Amino acid sequence: MDYKSAVAAAVASVGCGLSMEELSALIVVPKDSKNGDYSLPCFRFAKISGKSPVAVAQELKDKIALPEGIEKVESLAGYLNFYTDKKVFVKTALEKVLEKKQDYGKSDIGKGKTVCIDYSSVNIAKPFHIGHLSSTAIGGALYRIFGFLGYTAVGINHLGDWGTQFGKMLAAYKLWGDAEKVEKGGVAALLELYVRFHKEAENNPELDDLARSWFKKIEDFDEEATTLFNKFKELTLAEAFKVYDRLRIKFDSYAGESFYNDKLDAVVNELEAKGLLRESEGAKVVDLEAYNMPPCIIVKSDGASLYSTRDIAAALYRKKTYDFDKCLYVVAYQQNLHFKQWFKVIELMGYPWAKDLEHIAFGMVSLPDGAIKSRAGNVVFLEDVLNRAVEKSLQVITEKSPDLENKKEIAEQVGVGAVIFSVLYNNRIKDIVFNYDKVLNFDGETGPYVQYTHARCCSVLAKGTLGREKDFSALDNEESVEVVKLLDTFPDAVREAADKREPCVLSRHIVELAKAYNKFYLAHRIINAPEGAKNVRLMLTSAVRQVIKNGLTLLGMGAPEKM
Repeated sequence: MDYKSAVAAAVASVGCGLSMEELSALIVVPKDSKNGDYSLPCFRFAKISGKSPVAVAQELKDKIALPEGIEKVESLAGYLNFYTDKKVFVKTALEKVLEKKQDYGKSDIGKGKTVCIDYSSVNIAKPFHIGHLSSTAIGGALYRIFGFLGYTAVGINHLGDWGTQFGKMLAAYKLWGDAEKVEKGGVAALLELYVRFHKEAENNPELDDLARSWFKKIEDFDEEATTLFNKFKELTLAEAFKVYDRLRIKFDSYAGESFYNDKLDAVVNELEAKGLLRESEGAKVVDLEAYNMPPCIIVKSDGASLYSTRDIAAALYRKKTYDFDKCLYVVAYQQNLHFKQWFKVIELMGYPWAKDLEHIAFGMVSLPDGAIKSRAGNVVFLEDVLNRAVEKSLQVITEKSPDLENKKEIAEQVGVGAVIFSVLYNNRIKDIVFNYDKVLNFDGETGPYVQYTHARCCSVLAKGTLGREKDFSALDNEESVEVVKLLDTFPDAVREAADKREPCVLSRHIVELAKAYNKFYLAHRIINAPEGAKNVRLMLTSAVRQVIKNGLTLLGMGAPEKM
């Protein structure tokens, strides 16, 4: 039974001035069950009718015929509160979860629509560090959530594989590099060279000229420069893929900045043809003064392109290739102005789909001693973070469950999950000061806590056999109903996470479900309860296990059956 739809239909039938779809969107689940299981605020009706919300709520209460499964309706302070028949509610909600299983929460609302998601976007020849975690985890979660809702999700890793920094990298390698050391040390060895270049250049500015000359060789497809550049790219991606596999991240495209080299002239020509370009101190820019923004530089005075030029070219290419309904850019809020500028340029070019470009901003990640800076070597490799988290997980598991099989496999799921969850539990816009102790703290509202609850459910189910006799009155109590409410609203949490582009909506929902189940578990006997009560409590446990697993999977985390 879809209670929201049933309530919306009942209210719509008495002529309140809103459609059933509009009503359904207004209905909420109260935090306090004393205020009903579903609540309809009447403030919007008050504006339509000119009456007070309290009067409207009372009038609606007197007119509405209670739909099946609704026990009573009350008006309170401008709200219309609906109370379900708990036995019917619990039974139908549990049966729905257990029938749909891994598909519970899935929807086809996105059928026929495409969402491009640009995320992670690591830089070639630079470390995959903790600063990339937010974009990678948030983007990966959104990719899975949109796919779960029926959209065609296109994951794009817009690799940072172009720019003068590669000239610096090649210059450093030619001056001080060792082929065997780089082959063995990978990106860490390249970072060492990159840091050395910047330190040496402080006292020897001529090194910058050398770097520019090497980048010019890359642009001109010089054989040696191209060979080295491709080698560094292979080393970077090989290490990145290892991390992506551990984070359960996948992409459908690795078209990075260099991919758009042959598409930039078309952008410049189109802007000129549409009268949008003007010269400013030798550069070509789009004037955005009318929109309270600095000019968007398209071509620098030396003829080089910028990020904006490449982003415009990429957007045009993606629209042509994927015909997206939305194109999301999961990039830190430091780039807010950059995205506003080139989004506006796309709009001024006359493309109506400019409105479908969205910057999904998130807070910055810094270290306790300051910002992350590759050129200064002030970075924490993400692989090292994952390894330390897994090591701590293995230590805890070994201490508490020494006889547990597959300890290393479970520690990998728990440790990596803890890192992912540390990002996805908070609103994405929040700044994060990365602290090992905090991320690796497995107590409280954390990923390991949710995973442990899943394992607890698996343990309970392994001890009991589900029989036919069912006494749903055994679930007519506050603890059980609270669990079932959270099960019932899981699909809403998935949709809200997509609508708000906020995976934390989903992560917090499964934390609340885990807390509610553990409260139920401590308050009620399960295996040793009378047969009818045992069976319905096992049903509830099975449903909780399934929904937690569905949620963890969408977040990119494993769901261990034992811990």
